[in-house]
Amino acid sequence: MQILLEGHFPGRKVDSANASSLPKDLHGAPPESFIVNLADVTGHMKSLRKMALLWCKIVAELRRLWSEGQYIPGIPPDQIPDLNSCLLYQQLQVINRCISRKKRRIAAAESLDSVVRLGSSNTDVLADDGTLPATPVLYAKVNTGELILRLGVDSQSDLTMLETGEPIYTPVMQEEPLLTEDLIKETEELVLRTGSLGAGCSQLLSDMQAFKAANPGCILEDFVRWHSPPDWMECDTNDGINETLDTNDSLSGRGQLSTRMQKEGNLWRELWETSKPVPAVRQTPLFDEDLAVESILDNLEDISPHELFKQLFISLLGSGFVTAEAILSNNSNLAKLFSDCKEYVIVTCERSNWVDKVDELCQVYETVETMVLSPDEVIRITFQPEEPSAAPPNELKRRFKRLSLIFRNKDKLSPRDQKNQEESPLRQPFSSMFSKKPPKPDSSSPDKPVTSVENDWTIV
Repeated sequence: MQILLEGHFPGRKVDSANASSLPKDLHGAPPESFIVNLADVTGHMKSLRKMALLWCKIVAELRRLWSEGQYIPGIPPDQIPDLNSCLLYQQLQVINRCISRKKRRIAAAESLDSVVRLGSSNTDVLADDGTLPATPVLYAKVNTGELILRLGVDSQSDLTMLETGEPIYTPVMQEEPLLTEDLIKETEELVLRTGSLGAGCSQLLSDMQAFKAANPGCILEDFVRWHSPPDWMECDTNDGINETLDTNDSLSGRGQLSTRMQKEGNLWRELWETSKPVPAVRQTPLFDEDLAVESILDNLEDISPHELFKQLFISLLGSGFVTAEAILSNNSNLAKLFSDCKEYVIVTCERSNWVDKVDELCQVYETVETMVLSPDEVIRITFQPEEPSAAPPNELKRRFKRLSLIFRNKDKLSPRDQKNQEESPLRQPFSSMFSKKPPKPDSSSPDKPVTSVENDWTIV
């Protein structure tokens, strides 16, 4: 486990420039990610009990990393959730992104405090000679001629304010909420059920407040031109548009708001009138990183074996195919067979009931593994002449089964070893990992107590 959480993943390197899209097609995780390496480690364990104990330790370590502000290895430090990946990978992306956002907020707060201190130190200079200080970017002149300190400025735009002629600056804004696929679905259902758009209004109000703080003297039209350009129509002096304008004379020669923006009761105008100039770092957060991460960690603690193994299996399956593709794609004799295997896996995993096909997926994976380890023998078996007969309806499945049986027999245990293995069953049946029911206790250990965990893990 320590190797996993320190980010040392030996023997699993994939050229990112040639990386296959298969992991995303399968809704898995990137080949070099923490998820794939966790799946690899978990797959080498011989009992569900050991897997459960590992998972408990993993979640505990994730909590420690979060509390100490340390990134999860094998997960990008600052990416939004990739909806083409499995939910588990998305959730770990959120945790790392939240760490980055908290660091940015601290830096933004320190920067704002520095600007305020600098502005305070220039107050006397302004009062004495009325000239701009050495850092004019920090100030904006309003209609009264007063210089107001700009707060929460990010960068200068190409626009100027309509009433004052001062440049418009893009403010530092609050980042949008981080939503994984399950939360997006919940949000959509809530909107459909209630018609509520509260989250969107909160974001818009936040942007308005940050814009006002960075651009003293601005008006709604300035914000619309910057935030939603299609809702601002430049004036054409040849079409007589000015006759219907519902704005003051100073703006009539420059353009007008769109029809929807001019309607009575328009939400944007109502929000603008209630908004105050508050930089983003001093606003109430729209997204609570601590609450979001704690919720994710709680969900990971309660995840069922069924859901966990599904995601680990798909991620490891995709990673194996990516590794094989780098080797087999240039082999003219095996490229077609590998392409058929990959297509079969993609089509199968697109179905909601793909778990019912786990054994067949494993059979296909064994075929690909054999192609990598013994390519010459696969070529010999695949292309050897056969007795003429009517072609079976599923040629691809027939070839998988044939290769699997031939190569599986090579590694077949001797009768004595097979008997010993039957007398000492160390592994849970593979298919039981995907069962939604808690696994049955091992009958070979009747004296050991059974501990049933609330989240369906059963530790023997």
